[in-house]
Amino acid sequence: MANYKIEIDETFDVPRNRVFAVFADHERFGKLLGAPVKRIRDSDQADPNGLGSIRKIGIGPIGLEETVITFEPGVLIEYTISSMSPIRNHLGRIRFDDDANGRTRVQYTISFDDIVPFTGKLVSSALDQGIRKGIRRVPKLA
Repeated sequence: MANYKIEIDETFDVPRNRVFAVFADHERFGKLLGAPVKRIRDSDQADPNGLGSIRKIGIGPIGLEETVITFEPGVLIEYTISSMSPIRNHLGRIRFDDDANGRTRVQYTISFDDIVPFTGKLVSSALDQGIRKGIRRVPKLA
């Protein structure tokens, strides 16, 4: 079993609450990824996209479910894959900070292990490219 980690560090000239909202809202997050994303279970918190909410990424039987496991508005979102998947020990972590110039810094880390040899490399590459491409849409989506 191999271990994979994707680290993306970007800064935006957009207020932190607006950047956070793009990542927190499951459907807007889908627009960022360029994939269909639908919230299938609401959080019990004030924000329906918060702690315990579940989103489905993909179409029909071809899709993953992710559950939000940490939700600190404006600061941190963590999620994990909660459906059958070719990877395990998955953790997505998105941290939001203000930089010295009042811009918003986003540190996005995804770590996981593969189960089937070589699938991790493909998943890692696809995720890395997809998120790096999508994250450029933040200023438009915010």
